[in-house]
Amino acid sequence: MTRLATLVRSQFRGMRAAIASLVFPAPCRICARMLDTGDRLPLCQECVAVLRLALNRPVCAKCGRPVVPAAVEAAVSSTLCHLCRREVYDFDLARSFGAYTPAMARAILLLKYGEMTPLGGWFAGLLAQVVEGERVALEADAVVPVPLHAVRLRERGYNQADLIARPLARMLGLPFRSYLLVRTRPRPDKLRLTRRERWETVRGAYAACEGAHVDKLRVLLVDDVFTTGATLDACSKALRKAGAAQVLGLTVARAASPVTPPVAEALG
Repeated sequence: MTRLATLVRSQFRGMRAAIASLVFPAPCRICARMLDTGDRLPLCQECVAVLRLALNRPVCAKCGRPVVPAAVEAAVSSTLCHLCRREVYDFDLARSFGAYTPAMARAILLLKYGEMTPLGGWFAGLLAQVVEGERVALEADAVVPVPLHAVRLRERGYNQADLIARPLARMLGLPFRSYLLVRTRPRPDKLRLTRRERWETVRGAYAACEGAHVDKLRVLLVDDVFTTGATLDACSKALRKAGAAQVLGLTVARAASPVTPPVAEALG
C-alpha cells in the first residue's frame, strides 16, 4: 500500500509539472528555450543535464584541477599538478563538482545576482555527491561559506555561498558555521579582475571572528567557483592562523585557469 501511494504521488507530481509548463509557459533562464518541466528551477532538461556533468578525471590530488593522463604519468608516483608540487596553495584539499562551462557560469550568475535562490539547494545536492565520493578525504567538523564583505552583503541582500553551504551542511549532518570567518576588506567595484588582481585583492582580506572556536577544527570551506584558487587560499590562511587543523575547499565549478602572475613569480 505504501509503495502504491508513493507511486501515485510521484505520478501526480509529474502531471502537475506538465500542466504547469503548459499553462504558464516560460523560457529556460540559460538557453531561452521554452521550459519542458514545471520544476522550481526555471531550467530546461537539456541545460540541467549539462549542469549535472561532473568534472573530467583524473584531477590533481590536492587542488582538484583536471590533469591530462600524460601529465599524471609524467608525475610518476604523484598525481599533484605542477602548482601543488610547488606548494602554492595553503588549503589541504579542494574539490569541485563540474567545469565552469558557459551554462554553469550562467546558472551561478542566476544564483549570485538573479536571486534564483532554489539553485543554492540544487548546487548543494551536487556537492553532497562530491563529498560522498571522497568521504575520508573530505571528512569535516563544520561547513563554512566564503563570506562577503558587510557592505556587499547589504547591497545584494544575501551571500550566494551561504545559499549553497547551509543546505549542504544539513545534507551532511554537519554544523553550519558562517560566523567563523569574515571578509575585512571589500572586493573592488571593478567587474573583471586580472589574475594578478584576484590574488592581490584577497590577500589579507579575510579573518576568523574574534572569539570564534576554530582551534583544531576540520573546516569544509564552500564557494561557488574556483577560478585561480586565490580566495580559498586567503580564507585558508585566516582559518589556519586561528588554529584550524584542516581546510577543505569545495566549489560548485572549477575554471581551468593557467598560472597566475603572482604564482608564476613565486615559482621563479
